[in-house]
Amino acid sequence: MAVLFRVTTVPISLKNLIVGQLPFMKKRGFDPVMISADGPEREDVIREQGCKHIILDLTRKITPLRDLKALWQFYRLCRKYRPAIVHSHTPKAGIIAMLGAKLAGVPIRLHTVAGLYLIEASGLRRKILEFVEVLTYACATKVYPNSNNLKRILIDTLYNQPEKLKVIGNGSSNGIDTDFFSRSSIEKGQPEALRQQLGIGSENFVFVFIGRLVRDKGMQELVTAFSKLNRLHPHARLLLVGPLEQELDPISEETLHEIETNPAIITVGYQKDVRPYLSISHALAFPSYREGFPNVPMQAACFGLPCIVTNINGCNEIIVDGENGLIIPPKTTAELYAAMEKLLLNQPLYAHLSQNARKMIVERYEQTHFWSLLLKEYQEQLRKHEVVPQLHQALT
Repeated sequence: MAVLFRVTTVPISLKNLIVGQLPFMKKRGFDPVMISADGPEREDVIREQGCKHIILDLTRKITPLRDLKALWQFYRLCRKYRPAIVHSHTPKAGIIAMLGAKLAGVPIRLHTVAGLYLIEASGLRRKILEFVEVLTYACATKVYPNSNNLKRILIDTLYNQPEKLKVIGNGSSNGIDTDFFSRSSIEKGQPEALRQQLGIGSENFVFVFIGRLVRDKGMQELVTAFSKLNRLHPHARLLLVGPLEQELDPISEETLHEIETNPAIITVGYQKDVRPYLSISHALAFPSYREGFPNVPMQAACFGLPCIVTNINGCNEIIVDGENGLIIPPKTTAELYAAMEKLLLNQPLYAHLSQNARKMIVERYEQTHFWSLLLKEYQEQLRKHEVVPQLHQALT
């Protein structure tokens, strides 16, 4: 069996970005090993993926001494396990895995790009992030932007080597399990019980946001727009599903105060299963500044929710303006407010968007189809690099 390293910075990324992939690959001749920092999701990830997990001392911040130590640790892991493929996600894991694997002589080094943190950076920090990103791609044998727009951005601004870049299928890092994300998967009575628990009545129109409550997810614009909307339309509610993170990208104290004191804004923190919250919502508000190929709009659309997203890569491929959602410019509170009010008041438009939402995702991003395309990519890389030729018969 060919050893396959899948590397992310933190275990929640293994849980969110590649859920289901590793059991699929394990049944098809691979021996997957997960590698990330330690974290509260580690045990869940091991149970869900059914694969070995190795802790690597990675951080999401720029920490040169710890990063050098992690690079040495990863190099030794490669020398010990001799993986045929190292496949990384997220920026810090990418540079450690791609550089360490290259130094260790790993033949196939793959990196998935799911958004660029450097887009919102400036000055010296941006220059450092750009250098790290370009070095990551240079050490990789193949780079997979997870959207076509992101591929164009990389070619135009950062890494003009299109022969090394490839988008798998229609984009995404993992596709989406459209059976799992469906109203039929929700237990009978659960939505009504959750509404009662959260104090949401049948007359309320619920906008939901799912993700980290941080500045570059558009949280300040969302809270400001909703607060104005709620003053004019008191039956509107905003449901925030995700953890508050005030360390790396904090929201303002004014925004935080509004979240904590406005009774129409409901916060439930991080949730392992977001489906019940989607089932009681009417529309997704997702005004992010940057994304790779986000799962949240796909998940929401599978529940028939029209999605308000910003005109950024990934989001503007999943959502077609006027067909399954509305697209607005990023960092624009007024346009976000107008889009939210439009969904609230324009019933024919809302019905049209809702009717198209699920079927457009099923047609383009079904998960098992994505896994098959990724498996084919692994097979092609094994053949190209003449790695473990005895594996080919078992894989085909």
